[in-house]
Amino acid sequence: MTFYGVRGSTPSPCEDNRRYGGNTSCVALEVPGHEPIVFDLGTGLRYWGSAVAANGSFRGTALVTHLHWDHIQGLPFFTPLHRAGAELDVLGPTQPGGSLRDTVDFFLRPPYFPVTVTELPGHIGFTELDDDTIEVGSALVTAIPVPHIGPTNGYRVDWNGISVAYVPDHQQPMDGGMDVDPRVLELCNGVDLLIHDAQFDEDEFAEKSHWGHCTVDYAVHVAAESQAKRLVLFHHDPTHTDPIVDKLLEQSAHLGDRFGIGEVLAAHEGLTISFTGDDE
Repeated sequence: MTFYGVRGSTPSPCEDNRRYGGNTSCVALEVPGHEPIVFDLGTGLRYWGSAVAANGSFRGTALVTHLHWDHIQGLPFFTPLHRAGAELDVLGPTQPGGSLRDTVDFFLRPPYFPVTVTELPGHIGFTELDDDTIEVGSALVTAIPVPHIGPTNGYRVDWNGISVAYVPDHQQPMDGGMDVDPRVLELCNGVDLLIHDAQFDEDEFAEKSHWGHCTVDYAVHVAAESQAKRLVLFHHDPTHTDPIVDKLLEQSAHLGDRFGIGEVLAAHEGLTISFTGDDE
């Protein structure tokens, strides 16, 4: 599992966050000999595209949590789709105004963008996935609705003997409480790795509690309540410099130790986490 974009809200590359990176959400899960699965299509997708383009023909699946810009805007810059024969299956939540494809078509076209989805040489398929479990190749993918702003999925992938949960945008109770939707805990139950929203500290959340996100302490709480083995803090706020993320990670690691979480990490671009599955 490799992290290509770890930032929330808007791309924010600058000298002050060089170590963690400024590209938006994109995480690739790859098992040798199988088609890859990528979580979200933020600006980090361009860098994953550069990595996989050298392998020739491409086919893979994207699990899109929701259609806010920071989770979709890398799509037309995915290099493999600039070649005929490439195939990307995009799965995401049903939209209130039309199909998933229609909604993407609405904003990925002139005058908002110079080309449309159908003008890309590669093929992009769109499928609604709402509160269900399906097979994607040899992987088992579970989607559930997660509290955020607008239709939003969280995902769990069970594949090759490992389990990963991905909840990058998660509305904490606006009063600052620690209650967690039981469905979210079920999704994350016992996973080898939980990638979770960690956008705010407590002071920021007090000002922005209605923005659809949570504190780093809440991320640790979700991991502890669901008995996740490892936690990756994700969706860093665009204003959080490297030293700020370092401080939040230190705080979270201490809290994780108290709750018995095996490891707490802060996502950075280029971070790769390897697993030992049933077939290895």
